[in-house]
Amino acid sequence: MYNKVILIGNLTRDPELRYTPNGKAVSTVGLAVNSKFRSGEESKEETLFIDVVVWGKQAETVSQYLSKGRQVLVEGRLQERRWEQDGQQRRKTEVVAENVRFLGSRREGGESGGSGSGGYSGGGNPPDEVSDIEPF
Repeated sequence: MYNKVILIGNLTRDPELRYTPNGKAVSTVGLAVNSKFRSGEESKEETLFIDVVVWGKQAETVSQYLSKGRQVLVEGRLQERRWEQDGQQRRKTEVVAENVRFLGSRREGGESGGSGSGGYSGGGNPPDEVSDIEPF
């Protein structure tokens, strides 16, 4: 089996960082992904809203440097969670991120310039732009 997802989108909310009882960092973010397609002669656009879970050091970095509206590339896998609430079975499909790349320019603080080649792994400021993305 193969379970791989690559998405580019914008954060719909600020990352929410928390820690498991054993101290492992976990951050959740909402991602809006736009798709354009044609229906007959008409061009249409669809937006998907996807929840993303980020673990470990990358979760702390995402929570520190990203905010609502920021564009990112997420590589990961699909995961389904199931639980019971009020006597009804619930399910939720989400992406578990293996790599998060910061895209576009940071708007806060007037900083600009710089480029990076991948997911940020700590130390100083993260890259402002990633221009060499070729996910396929």
